Amino acid sequence: MAVKEQTITTPRYIYRFAKLLMRPGMIGNLRALLGARATDERSMVEYFERHAANLADHAAILFEDQMVTWGGLNKRVNQTAHYFRSRGVGYGDAVAINIENRPEVLVNVLACMKLGAIAGMVNTSQTTEALAHSLKLINPKLIVVGSECLSNMESVSDVLEADHQGKLLYVADGAHAGPPAGYEDLTPLLLDQPSDNIVPEKTLTLATPCYYIFTSGTTGLPKASITTQMKIYRGAMQFGINVMEMTEDDTYYCALPFYHSNALLIGLGTCLMSGATIAVRRKFSASQFFDDCRKFNATAFLYIGELLRYLLALPETPADRDHGVVKILGNGLRPDIWLQFKERFGINRIHEFYGASEGNSGFVNIFNFDKTVGWAPNGGKLWTVVDFDVEADKPVRDANGFMTKLKTGQTGLLIIKIDEQQPFDGYTDPRESEKKILRDVFEAGDQWFNTGDLVVVQKHGHIQFGDRIGDTFRWQGENVATTEVEGVVMKWPQIQDAVVYGVEVPGRDGRCGMMFVNLKPGETLDRDALAAHLRTNLPPYAVPRFLRIGSKVDVTGTFKFQKSVLKREAYNVSELEEDVFVLPASAEQWEAVTPEHKRQIDAGDVRL
Repeated sequence: MAVKEQTITTPRYIYRFAKLLMRPGMIGNLRALLGARATDERSMVEYFERHAANLADHAAILFEDQMVTWGGLNKRVNQTAHYFRSRGVGYGDAVAINIENRPEVLVNVLACMKLGAIAGMVNTSQTTEALAHSLKLINPKLIVVGSECLSNMESVSDVLEADHQGKLLYVADGAHAGPPAGYEDLTPLLLDQPSDNIVPEKTLTLATPCYYIFTSGTTGLPKASITTQMKIYRGAMQFGINVMEMTEDDTYYCALPFYHSNALLIGLGTCLMSGATIAVRRKFSASQFFDDCRKFNATAFLYIGELLRYLLALPETPADRDHGVVKILGNGLRPDIWLQFKERFGINRIHEFYGASEGNSGFVNIFNFDKTVGWAPNGGKLWTVVDFDVEADKPVRDANGFMTKLKTGQTGLLIIKIDEQQPFDGYTDPRESEKKILRDVFEAGDQWFNTGDLVVVQKHGHIQFGDRIGDTFRWQGENVATTEVEGVVMKWPQIQDAVVYGVEVPGRDGRCGMMFVNLKPGETLDRDALAAHLRTNLPPYAVPRFLRIGSKVDVTGTFKFQKSVLKREAYNVSELEEDVFVLPASAEQWEAVTPEHKRQIDAGDVRL
């Protein structure tokens, strides 16, 4: 029997809200969450040390064939923190960490947290200019490098020699030849360090920064967003405790990289607060995913939307429901596969959320409705959706210079109030932070965080993700939401992945739709039938006019499509290896784009 979609209705909303409030401790949790202030003298370290005392022999981390208890983890973290202090690391100092997913990355992160230092979470796939830029942004006191990341560091050896001599610490990954020249082997340096709980030189508060998380760099060089104890506390309390109901009896499986906020802030943060075990995989593997869930007895896992699509792409097996996972949390799950995933794998609780590493609030599907990123309290006061002009690329302002709030069913720009309750920590670069602030929005002097996302206003304080600003484009006087078009394209059975974007065509206003697709193994694309499918299910202005068929869609380490590269390459066939096709406005069939054909398109001889 097919899964029945749980839509947002008033009776369901009231019932689920009442049921939520009746959970033991929920009222207190919500009060604590809403009442938290940056000046509060508390931190996630208190939860960690409580588990180390009360759950000393309980598993904190599972990795491959290793098990690290809460007591054992605290000992290793303390020794590392004492060593860092001996090297001059103190409150507010940065330590760059370049280690793949394994227990050692968490040991070093938590050592920084205990000191009030800031763990700079280097993207383990970064090299050359991007890596050098990231290190320069945070100016670390120490750089902790896993042996598996040494080759990345070699790409910036000139920068290391000039700016970071004496800062390099080496962490072995299993059997390894030992540290190269210029590195100190961290493991033996920790043996004589004290294992007692270390006291930071300055009291930790919820305002204390603890992570630098770098943007994925899909466009331009990375920026370092600041994560405070407040963000971890709120994420762990709301997403981990209130939504996922995690306890020490749960195991949270994480195959996402710890340089990403989902894994570090929500995954680790939830386990720090609840005492749950975090089961870690070095890198995501679709074929091994549920084998790991069975191996670690996982009850929950973290996801990025495309990760779930990769799992769905696997051949169906009788073991698809043979696992203990009952709840999952993540973001980016497209509506077109939501119900299909629930039905195939038997997971009824999908808690989609919305947020950004640099953002000051978030939404979460706390009531377990389908196809929504969820709910946030105080809609209209602490957050709202305003009218946005896609062509002008800016919010619409009225005759008085103020913005207009939208109603249910309308699509616009999501903005979040900046105040004491929802401070905006931003980036290390104040100029980049300023770009994300909207001022004088509804009254003189007010400030709002610009999420950069277009969302659909749903009932009862819910929203559905629409598109990134810049991904939505304007064509033939109409706005085209790429996620909507991608949803239609992905219903075509031969297609495994699809990315839709707008490209510039000389002499045409706006941007023309183009899609990059790769096919399922062994499939060939019936292009003309696809064209008919698109025209049946999309308005004429939204039908992509260009089609590029490739072997794969490039993604970042956090599964984000690199649309900026595709936009730049457009339909310039003389520089592309893949076939490109065009669908003229009056044609029923795709035509191959040759260099000569491209010149005709650019000259305006082909009607689009």
